[in-house]
Amino acid sequence: MDENPTGYNLKAPGRQGSGSSLRLPGREPFPPLDEHLVEPEVTRDEIIGGRRVVSMPALEPHASQQSDLDYVLRAHVAPGYKTAADLLTRHAVDSDFASDACVFRRGVDPETGRRPLEDLAFEIVSEQRERNATEKAAAMHRRGVRRIFAILVKGERRVCEWSPESQSWRSLAADAQIEDPCLVKPLAVAALLDAAVADNAVIEALAAKDNPELRRREDAAEAKGEAKALLKFLDARGIAMSEAQRQEILHCHDLAQLDRWLVRAARASSFDELTSEPRES
Repeated sequence: MDENPTGYNLKAPGRQGSGSSLRLPGREPFPPLDEHLVEPEVTRDEIIGGRRVVSMPALEPHASQQSDLDYVLRAHVAPGYKTAADLLTRHAVDSDFASDACVFRRGVDPETGRRPLEDLAFEIVSEQRERNATEKAAAMHRRGVRRIFAILVKGERRVCEWSPESQSWRSLAADAQIEDPCLVKPLAVAALLDAAVADNAVIEALAAKDNPELRRREDAAEAKGEAKALLKFLDARGIAMSEAQRQEILHCHDLAQLDRWLVRAARASSFDELTSEPRES
């Protein structure tokens, strides 16, 4: 990131009539979240504490880490929430910047009629950005972001959480988990640092959401196992079957049908007797 003196007007909290702003006792009201000091999707500018920062495209290892973060976080988001990358938010009169990734509620904020503030925010931190990340975390917390995390990618890679009490970063243990109502299941810290763990965590999160494709695959695997067991049982009983008949059993994905065949297998004397449906009286 390059830092330059700002040429933006930082005095106004937002255009008049642009939407309600949050007022706290004894404080200047916060500007609306999307009343920006910078031009979204036109410039690379951010404003942090009145300081203009040019957010440049990332190099390694930041770029890969951001891709991995988006991958894991999207899978873990609970129903009613959504994720975003580089979502620009007006955090204060003199701060207009984006976190690397965030989670926030779907729909609109009933107070403002606009999108809700982020619940969780994630920053990927390299040595040259530690000052910026710390300032951003403090500003986000003051605005109302519930939890802020940093993934440090230089030197010993680790995950930290912002501590409002100490106004500093607190390291999380590698075997810790991030539990939050925004997440469908606890997010393993190790999944933010290790690609193999990330893959497993994504699968587990999708399973926790009862993902229909995963459920279909699980049902197919169960059916295949039951079909193989049925064939072994029929072979043990000496029931003669052609290759086509064996394939009919192996390619049956109907668990209820396989269960019926398994019950009949103990008494059937032929494949036709096994598969023939009883006539209704």
